[in-house]
Amino acid sequence: MMLLTSLTLNAQEVAVLKYKGGGDWYSNPTALPNLVKYCNDNINTNINENVATVEAGSTDIFQYPFIHMTGHGNVFFDDTDAENLRNYLLSGGFIHIDDNYGMKPYVTKELKKVFPNKDLIPITKEHPIFSTAFDFPNGIPKIHEHDGKAPEALGLFHDDRLILLFTFETDLGDGWEDTEVHNDPQDVREKALKMGANIVKFAFEN
Repeated sequence: MMLLTSLTLNAQEVAVLKYKGGGDWYSNPTALPNLVKYCNDNINTNINENVATVEAGSTDIFQYPFIHMTGHGNVFFDDTDAENLRNYLLSGGFIHIDDNYGMKPYVTKELKKVFPNKDLIPITKEHPIFSTAFDFPNGIPKIHEHDGKAPEALGLFHDDRLILLFTFETDLGDGWEDTEVHNDPQDVREKALKMGANIVKFAFEN
């Protein structure tokens, strides 16, 4: 198993995950760069604003303590992808999967390849990820409407450590995008960016 070195764990680098299956892993192209800039401006991070893209099966993922994944459709992990992602998460990495609409059934199935004995479980509003930088006393915020459902934050845990966050029916990434993409009100974008900053800070510090 490749281990994240202490140097890498302390590095403030983020990447977008490229996956197989035909889903649009590249959707929301301005989202993560905007979140990085927001974090650098507001929570004293020093993240490289040239956001990288990394493939699920590549050992390059071990360079990034935080990886963001999004899309609307199909996701597929082959055996190499699943083993690589498992090793990454168990050695200190963190993945945030933000459902851009339509990912949930595919992601849920493919994560079983990564951790056959783990299930996504609800993250309570008391979890520190909702208060690392900004307070969200009610848990994950609602940014975009999809099917009229309440927003959810689900997670995979290892030894009580949250290693993967799956956000559903919230669409944080849309709120991170350039203003003109979705024409969200500033307060909605700010709420999305603040929650994103919490996720990044949590990933770097835990």
